[in-house]
Amino acid sequence: MAPATNAAEASSTGGSGRRHHGNRHGRSEQARLAVLRVADGLLVEKGFAGVTMEGIAARAGVAKQTIYRWWKSKTDVLMDAFLQDATEDLTAPDFGDIALDLRDYLRRLAWFLSESDPGAVFKALIAQAQHDPVFAQDFRSRYLDGQRRRDRLPLERAVDRGQLPPDLDMAAETDQLVGPLYYRVLVTDEPIGHEFTDGLVDAFLRRHKLTARTKS
Repeated sequence: MAPATNAAEASSTGGSGRRHHGNRHGRSEQARLAVLRVADGLLVEKGFAGVTMEGIAARAGVAKQTIYRWWKSKTDVLMDAFLQDATEDLTAPDFGDIALDLRDYLRRLAWFLSESDPGAVFKALIAQAQHDPVFAQDFRSRYLDGQRRRDRLPLERAVDRGQLPPDLDMAAETDQLVGPLYYRVLVTDEPIGHEFTDGLVDAFLRRHKLTARTKS
């Protein structure tokens, strides 16, 4: 018979007394989130080649089998972590003015791509996509559509407010605003600080004869 203390513990957890072997988080959302939280930091620390499923499991405190229930490879883990970070960090606030919205969003995007841990994951995933066509297609379908929506959001809000014309070429204007950031991050490695991003916004405002506004 089990000791009284163990019986009480079993009762407090619903009476089953079951244990999760090799995974202190259990098969839960908590374990999945733990994996996603550590993945990008591990890549920054060890580089893409140094990241393994075993290493992710150890850092997250879960069993390797737990990770394989959700992901087939480290690339899948890193992509899910990156997509979650992008959704959380790149959803633009609405300041009610196109100049303020664009300044904030481009600064936010520049920081995300060039300085954050998710930005390092982004560059690693782009590199992986160059020699893995299947992954490249998956990455584009899962990331680009959502990112394009986030990129367009400040412009769409401005159209709704009447600050921009309804026939605005969204695709072309979005490319002119965010394209230079990706070019510098992925090709030239030049800085993309506030002076650079604010310059892109000022050029946009001049094209559309809008008044520049600043946000401290």
